[in-house]
Order: sequence, then structure tokens, then C-alpha cells
Amino acid sequence: MTARGWFLFALMSVVWGIPYLMIKVAVDEVSPSMVVFARCALGAALLLPFALRQGGLPGTVRRHWRPMLAFACIEIIGPWWTLTDAERHLSSSTAGLLIAGVPIVGVALARFLGSTEHLGVRRLTGLTLGLAGVATLTIPHLTGGDARSLTEVLLTVLGYATAPLIAARHLKDVPSLHLTAACLTLAALVYAPAAALTRPAAMPSTEALTALAALGAICTAVAFVAFLELIKEVGPTRATVFTYVNPAVAVAAGAVFLDEPLTAGIAVAFALILASWWCSGRARSC
Repeated sequence: MTARGWFLFALMSVVWGIPYLMIKVAVDEVSPSMVVFARCALGAALLLPFALRQGGLPGTVRRHWRPMLAFACIEIIGPWWTLTDAERHLSSSTAGLLIAGVPIVGVALARFLGSTEHLGVRRLTGLTLGLAGVATLTIPHLTGGDARSLTEVLLTVLGYATAPLIAARHLKDVPSLHLTAACLTLAALVYAPAAALTRPAAMPSTEALTALAALGAICTAVAFVAFLELIKEVGPTRATVFTYVNPAVAVAAGAVFLDEPLTAGIAVAFALILASWWCSGRARSC
């Protein structure tokens, strides 16, 4: 991986490791639809002027509207709501750990779609360890009666694993700024009616407003441009390996800021997922 690739990888490991904390804080006071609308609207407001100044945005949308629509639905419109709604019942650290299943699903989907990417023994071992880590978290939630939240996170994982394949196959020539600004604008428009109907009766707290601002500016505007550049740099399957590192940020943030418990199950799952990252993402031969 190039130095630029490692920089983007490190950036994504952090900026998509903290949304779980921000979502947990925000969704305690505003509806999931409002959370998704706020982060999309703020992200679009920050990026759309730069995309328009870059020029060619209307033409890009006309030429690529079908895959752009698919990407927006599968990466943003669906998964961001299911993840946010799930965090009303799941801890932020558990949600972050479960999202580590994205590379596993991504490899399976890539194989199903005829990818010729080589999977060495080390990488297969890593993916297996990651699956074991996700299973360690999944089973208690199934037996604990929280199947809906679990299903919502797994749907999010499916969307997150599928969208990069669409971007790599059909949108690799689309400027990242154009794709991000257009998709966030569409998502904001889609969620605007639901956000208006579920708006809070009173002004949210400073903590909730700060969380929404961080979600829109850092975890959406900055993160999406970096993510799309990472896909172009290292490919769709390897680009999602940073989700093996996100749980470290999610678990640490949940424990420090929300006093979420570090249970034995979380510790085992985290160890397995960390080992899977070591095998899956460290070497080009993986």
C-alpha cells in the first residue's frame, strides 16, 4: 500500500470509528430520521459549494445517475437509518464491533460477483477470525431478545459491503466530491419530511447538537471524500478493512465518554477482530 493509501486508511479508521459514539448521544434526544437528515444536510451544505465550483456536477449526475442512486440508497439512505435506530437499544461499542463484519461480507459478495482478487491463506485466516469475533457478539443478542437491533446492524453491514463494489465498478471515473455531494443532497431530501414530522419538541442539549455537528462535518463530509479516494487507491475489498480498526475507537470512546461496560464478550470479540485485522490488512500478500 502506498503512503497515501496508509494515510487514508488511518484517517478512515478514526473518523468512522467515532460515529457510533456521536449517534448514541444524538439518538437519545432526536429521532433516527432527524439524525440521518442532520448529518446528510450538513455534509451536503459543506461539500456542495466545492462540488459546484469544481464544475461539471450536473453532467456527472446525468451520465451516472443510476449507479449514483444505487450507491446513495445502499451506502447512506438505508444503512444510516438502520444503524441509528439500532443504537437506541445497542451500545455504541457493540454496534462498532458488529460493523467489523463488513470486510467478510465484502469478500463473499466480490467472489459471488466474479472477482479475481487473490485471497491468500493469511487473509482467509483473518476473515475467519473476524467472523468469529462478530459471532461472539451476535449470539448473546439473539438469545437476549434484541433480534431487531441485531438485524438492523447486519443490514447496515450488507449495505456497507455492497456499496464499495458499485463505486469501484461503475463510479471510478466520477470525482469523489461530485459523488459525495450529490448522494448526501439526495439523502437529505429523502429524510427531510420524516425529520420534520419527528422533530423534537424542545431544543436538544448542547451535547446532542455537538454530536450532530460532528456527524455531519467530520464523520460525513470529510470521511466520505476520504473513503471514495481510498476505494480508488486500494480497491473496494481492501478499502473496507479499516472497519477492523474502527471497533478499537468505538469501544474506547464508548467506555470513556458513555461509561459503557467492557464485558468479557466484548473483550474476546475485540481480540478476535484485532487479530483478523492483523492478518487481513497488514500485507499485500494477504
